[in-house]
Amino acid sequence: MTPTINIPRLDLLHYTQGTTDQRHQFSKEIGKAFNETGFVTIANHGMDKALIDELYAVVEAFFALPEVTKLKYEIPGLAGQRGYTSRGKEKAKDATVPDLKEFWQRGQDDNPVVNELPRFDEITGEVYRRLESAGRELLKAIAVYLDLPEDYFEGKVHQGNSILRAIHYFPIDEPDSLPDDAVRAGAHEDINLITLLIGASADGLEVLTREGTWYPVKAHGEDIVVNVGDMLQRLTNNKLKSTTHRVVNPPREQMKTSRYSVPFFLHPKADMSLAVLESCIGADNPKAYTDITAGDYLDERLRAIGLKM
Repeated sequence: MTPTINIPRLDLLHYTQGTTDQRHQFSKEIGKAFNETGFVTIANHGMDKALIDELYAVVEAFFALPEVTKLKYEIPGLAGQRGYTSRGKEKAKDATVPDLKEFWQRGQDDNPVVNELPRFDEITGEVYRRLESAGRELLKAIAVYLDLPEDYFEGKVHQGNSILRAIHYFPIDEPDSLPDDAVRAGAHEDINLITLLIGASADGLEVLTREGTWYPVKAHGEDIVVNVGDMLQRLTNNKLKSTTHRVVNPPREQMKTSRYSVPFFLHPKADMSLAVLESCIGADNPKAYTDITAGDYLDERLRAIGLKM
């Protein structure tokens, strides 16, 4: 059976610089995809190949630093929201073993400076700003699809709690010693409103179809992959789908290689209400969630994935 999957490739310029018809069409297509599969790929998002190439170069250089150096940037009490998080810390919500990864996170401010790599902060900061800008435009298109004012999300996300995460899925040197359920990133849904993912250095991202099968997601060239997070699903009473996804381990012959990935998790400010939109409640779709703020929901989920005690 062919899986029910709708991951269109959309051009962000059609929304930001397009005609009225192009803007309307973009909004309709992203809404339809988010309603059906929860994923799209986006071209012309504001980052060029040179910036992406340098991003991966500085990210690779950071994770190649000695462990003792990286651990200088692991900050207790911040639940991994800034700086370095070492191996064995984060797991998928219902998983029993940690993901096979280490990562670095930066936010709007209060980011530790990596003294050993002068370009690291500059490049990750530039990528952060550009993905935040692209994400705000995408949320405008989503607001239009939801029959909300175009700038509905603007005041809620501008200077919000968004995070840029650089991930290193380290080489698996002894595959036979791994627990059977140990994977690079266990099946999970994202916490935030939307996630913008720069094409990873290797394949591995898969989404769960409605039929319960796993479907590999691949981006063209410099395209980014964008998906719905649980906050947006909650806000829209499941109208927009936060689809389960994972990063699988590579074929055995490639296990000794690293994989790098850089997602941008677009979060609102902590005080944004995630109360279900009245327009998304109906006789055939009763209110599915209790009211909660984005900040309280984030705290709840950080505990569930092992980053917060």
